[in-house]
Amino acid sequence: MKHVGKGLLIVVLMFVLAACGGGGSSSSGMKLVEDGKFTFAASGEFKPFSYVANDGTMSGFDIDVAEAVAKELGLEPVQKKFKFGGIVEGVKSGRFDAAVASHTITEERLKAVNFSIPYYYSGPQIFVRPDSTVQTLDDLKGKEIAVSKGSTYAEMAAKVTDNIILLDSDVVALEALSKGKHDAVITDFVTGKEAIGAGMKIVGKDMLGRSEQAIAVAKGNDKLLEEINKALEKLRSNGTLTVISKRHLGEDITLDPEKQE
Repeated sequence: MKHVGKGLLIVVLMFVLAACGGGGSSSSGMKLVEDGKFTFAASGEFKPFSYVANDGTMSGFDIDVAEAVAKELGLEPVQKKFKFGGIVEGVKSGRFDAAVASHTITEERLKAVNFSIPYYYSGPQIFVRPDSTVQTLDDLKGKEIAVSKGSTYAEMAAKVTDNIILLDSDVVALEALSKGKHDAVITDFVTGKEAIGAGMKIVGKDMLGRSEQAIAVAKGNDKLLEEINKALEKLRSNGTLTVISKRHLGEDITLDPEKQE
């Protein structure tokens, strides 16, 4: 009987240790860069989604979403600023647990990483200077279009021109356009609207579709992806995503437009 008692005690201790490890029970089975922490990447160059605040840390819509997800996972959020074009590869190689950086779900990116359910919905738009006659994508045939490196917008531009300028961020591209460079920029309509609100001399023209933005996770890290999806569902249902969106954007972009009346 003494041996049975000792065996039972060992089993109980194993369960207790498992529950206490890795940042809480929700981290059980998740592959993390650092135990107890949610290490996520964003560019810090995509205001209002991510930008560097006065204290040197990143702020913005994406950052608040990432930190809210980390809280639901019972993990400490750790932000990593990284060039947008290299973030997906960083997730794939295990440098980051996830990318919370406004990545659009595409077939090409799905070859490298897995994506969560969308946490917001958007769409690309053409931006030009006020004196431009451009209205549609066809109007840009052969013209110079600037886009951010690593974005999906270069593929859209390639349908009408070979003269594509790749810049470090959407904001840099819009600033250049406002100052007289390039014929147009293709970027997310929210980013363009923010740039106009900040005083840039640009105007929006045709929308070029609808996109779903999601959190990228390395293939094989199924438990982490599952827990992130659960967290996003809860944050959507309890209104947290809506609050975050309105705080940074003044409107709610977290609801699927196809499900709205």
